[in-house]
Amino acid sequence: MAETLHATPADRFGPWIERPDGVDFPYYAGEPVGLGAVRWALAWLAVAAGFAALVLLPEPDNVAALVPRALFVVIPLAVLAVLARPYWSALFRPVRGRDLLTMAGFALLNLVVSTLLGLLVAAVFGASANAATDGIDGAVEVLAFYLGTGIQLVGEELFTVIPFLALLYFLTRRGTLSRKSAIVVAWLATAVWFAAAHLPTYDWNVAQCFIVIGGARLVLSLAWIRTKNLWVCSGAHILNDWALFTPSIVAAAALG
Repeated sequence: MAETLHATPADRFGPWIERPDGVDFPYYAGEPVGLGAVRWALAWLAVAAGFAALVLLPEPDNVAALVPRALFVVIPLAVLAVLARPYWSALFRPVRGRDLLTMAGFALLNLVVSTLLGLLVAAVFGASANAATDGIDGAVEVLAFYLGTGIQLVGEELFTVIPFLALLYFLTRRGTLSRKSAIVVAWLATAVWFAAAHLPTYDWNVAQCFIVIGGARLVLSLAWIRTKNLWVCSGAHILNDWALFTPSIVAAAALG
């Protein structure tokens, strides 16, 4: 087990970025349990395996898509449960009233940022539409879509947060970076990782993925950095995406 390190006030960002509650990110510094280099590598591979299940398993409709979407979450969490034993749930903290406000605030901020970036990229580079809402027909499909995307978006947060924590470990425990510097590097690197995963979704439009999707990821990751609670960044992500998807679903239902 790795030696436990405790972040001092000087190691933390100010109250506008990190809540002044003394809570630190789990695992990377030995709390509530340390994961060594091999276990971090396995955790990151599990994230990749979950993503492979999401993109490679057939999804003829939103009902069938529930299986790969669930595996996207279950695979990394199951592996984390083996690696961290009873402490796998340290990614999740209780959700209180201020956390609900934080979800809504970051969802709104992300909508503003992604809209502005989207307009800029569309004007300069062109943009490809997200086909996620295409072909939704009937109440069962709509219900499966919202349930499935909610599950998938939790998976997308795991896809970001586990590599983020792995990078914190390698940069601070195996490298020489300070906690603050490592957070910035992990924040930027996981935005690139997340954006690259969306290239097939947006017809390999590099500018759209790395500027718009990457920019949105930076905003959503701030919710994780602020709260250290995967429920909060997941909630912000779900509110954001459902707000974008719902008008298309409502319009299709009205026309159908």
